Amino acid sequence: MDSALIPEGVKRCSLGRFSVWILALTAILLWGVIAMLLCWFKGLNQTNMNDAYGFALWIWADLAVIALGGGAFFTGFLKYIVGKDELKNIINYAVIIGVICYTSALLLLAIDVGQPLRSWFIFWHANVHSMLTEVAFCLSCYLVVLIIEFLPLLFENPKLDKKPFLRHLSHNMHEIMAVFAATGAFLSFFHQGSLGGVAGVLFGRPFAFREGVFIWPWTFFLFTWSAAACGPCFTILITRLTEKVTNKKLVKDNVVDLLAKISGWMLGTYIIAKIFDTWYWAAYTLPKQGFSLIDFYSNNPFYGIWILVAEIVICGIIPAAILISSGGRKNKRLFMTAIILAVIGVCINRWVMVLQTMAAPVMTFEGWFMYYPSWQEVATTILPVAYGAIFISFAYRYLPIFPQERELNPID
Repeated sequence: MDSALIPEGVKRCSLGRFSVWILALTAILLWGVIAMLLCWFKGLNQTNMNDAYGFALWIWADLAVIALGGGAFFTGFLKYIVGKDELKNIINYAVIIGVICYTSALLLLAIDVGQPLRSWFIFWHANVHSMLTEVAFCLSCYLVVLIIEFLPLLFENPKLDKKPFLRHLSHNMHEIMAVFAATGAFLSFFHQGSLGGVAGVLFGRPFAFREGVFIWPWTFFLFTWSAAACGPCFTILITRLTEKVTNKKLVKDNVVDLLAKISGWMLGTYIIAKIFDTWYWAAYTLPKQGFSLIDFYSNNPFYGIWILVAEIVICGIIPAAILISSGGRKNKRLFMTAIILAVIGVCINRWVMVLQTMAAPVMTFEGWFMYYPSWQEVATTILPVAYGAIFISFAYRYLPIFPQERELNPID
């Protein structure tokens, strides 16, 4: 029965081995589910959030997975709008990773709200003066777009493909996929940007506050830019991990090279903009508010000046230079180092914009506010990782994700 569901012409591990793998991931998933239920039934006192940290580990994870899921909208934009046809061989996986990231983001928000049954309030009682309202609408709509983009791939499962209606529906959806890709890019631009805009308009938090263009602070554009730059790197990273786990070549090097090159140029231009933003903030914005740059970096291990160097130099300039360079992309170790650093870099950026923003003192009588997540927060943050691994495992086993797999791994 299981073999009848596996796409034709590819080889998969035995059902017993696959079951053991899924059971191990399910154990981790259940740990996160227990913590999630504790937060829902006992309340947010299960966390270590306090008056200083109304946003904490969940919101950092939420912003990080949304940025990493940016590979879906940007790869779709490159494939269907710009016309980079080579990316058809990785676009399916980018969409699957996007679905995982965005469903994970909404799950984390449901836990953070504490009363998920009231989540519909944000739509019915929308605060039209809040950027978070626009984020909620665009996130929800873009998830629907991602699911629509995923459906044709789902219908190509051998069992479902035998049903004429689903086969024709899948074919017709492929024909108009450019429309959904354009819609997704539009929605992503605004919700990625507005997440940055929320931080940039915080007048009472000088670490995050930025000047900008009309009503949009610089962070609005930087968040979208960084997601478009680093999201594809995350897609490449997960692709390489999948190849390592399965011991197969799934995507040709020229496809990965093209995506990495574009990502490198996006990252390089983003880092130039980020450096200018940081310089302007330190030289003009902060002094007008009575602060200096060093006021927002402490001697504690979490928020030292090292974190600025790590974000801009180690995880920005270096990976951008490697990915832009043809020689850097051809060197496997350098290439994977650059990909990992780029992914870490965007996560650091979201970390400081959430946690360092609230940790930095803004009154002369205040010290640095420290925060350590509870085990419930850690478990629920790991939960999407286990969920994503399970999702990918089933998708890889039963769906024709990689068009080049049969060519690269012929069955004897």
